[in-house]
Amino acid sequence: MSATHIDVPMPVPADHDCPTREILDLIGDKWSVLIVVLLGKRTLRFGELHRGIEGISQRMLTLTLRALVRDGLVTRTPYTTVPPRVDYSLTELGRTLLVPLSALDAWAHAHRDDIRAARERHDSPG
Repeated sequence: MSATHIDVPMPVPADHDCPTREILDLIGDKWSVLIVVLLGKRTLRFGELHRGIEGISQRMLTLTLRALVRDGLVTRTPYTTVPPRVDYSLTELGRTLLVPLSALDAWAHAHRDDIRAARERHDSPG
């Protein structure tokens, strides 16, 4: 396997302005990426998102959606119907996040077994 040179930036201390760190803080939690990926497929209602993400509580989904709306990645569209209805969809900015997330997903699928094997080698005695 040939080595490819990639310019890797020097680490930035936490007290400096770092766009990468800021974005990783934004999407690096347990749920944001899953929500963005689901909304990348189509507009969804709260209940559809809740059912589509195993293990997320309604409170955590609400908090995560609020953060994604605040950051301009998701649009919240309420309707004055009975019962009330709210749709969530990706903004244009949110859609641009699908490209790097798709690349990360492809990398994860391609290398998950390699990482598991490395962990097993590392953790095995002797």
